[in-house]
Amino acid sequence: MPADVPPRPSRSAALTWIALGCALVVLVVAVVQRRDEPAGDRTVGEVTRVGVADGDRIPDYLRAASTELTALATPASPGPGDYALVSFAAYLTPAQAATALGATPVSGVVARVPLPGRQTEIVRIAAMRVPDDVVAGMAEVAARKDREAADYRARAAAPAASADPELHRVYVTGAAVAAREAAAYRAGCACVYAAVVRDTPAALRALAGRSGVRVVDPAPEMVRLDRTVFSPPLPEQRDVARPPADTALADPTGGPGKGSSPEAAPTVNGSSPAHGGAPAAPGSPNPAPTS
Repeated sequence: MPADVPPRPSRSAALTWIALGCALVVLVVAVVQRRDEPAGDRTVGEVTRVGVADGDRIPDYLRAASTELTALATPASPGPGDYALVSFAAYLTPAQAATALGATPVSGVVARVPLPGRQTEIVRIAAMRVPDDVVAGMAEVAARKDREAADYRARAAAPAASADPELHRVYVTGAAVAAREAAAYRAGCACVYAAVVRDTPAALRALAGRSGVRVVDPAPEMVRLDRTVFSPPLPEQRDVARPPADTALADPTGGPGKGSSPEAAPTVNGSSPAHGGAPAAPGSPNPAPTS
């Protein structure tokens, strides 16, 4: 071979450069695809709680909510505003709730049938048009309560309940309470005691001064309604938020029992048999389910 001819590159070196080039292409494609993927939901597992907790003093909660509402800052740019939990001073019908809320945009309402001495179920009804959506939601709850009452009656008639007087009494009482709840919701009862709204700070402060509104609790930290737990104070709660005993369990008619508390429970423990839950133990609170 002539001395002035340069040496040819080896075959192994060429293959090495080709392999490095392929690896670089694969890396670039992976990075591009990663950027195109949607970001994961960072709110998974996070729950926002708005309202008063069991054991808290109601006057302290009302003062804290009013102070937060006063200090709520107006955003620099216009938008839909902040969410807030509106508690009413009394149980209202759908039409009365619409009057109290005025033109405030609503996301839903919170309701329960205020039976004396009973821990009735607290339900949350999605409602953007008040009162129409509230009336429709109450009709759905009434139909569910009819099914619960029928299920309780069937369980009360079963041999197992017939052999256990305490269990039989629980089922009979549950059927009576569910039937009364169904009748109340079907009639568009005065059962609404709170609402979830969204508006500007100025509008929320104006809403707090409307007749029938007890307090407006702003929740600017709220991001998603489906990951928020609302616990407004019941209208009859004046001192401390606490679930009293279901004193009327022994009376299937739903009348108040001896030593009944003036306040009703914000939630009810136990599962509905209509949903496959275990029956309540004798002497336990009303077995109606929570919302």
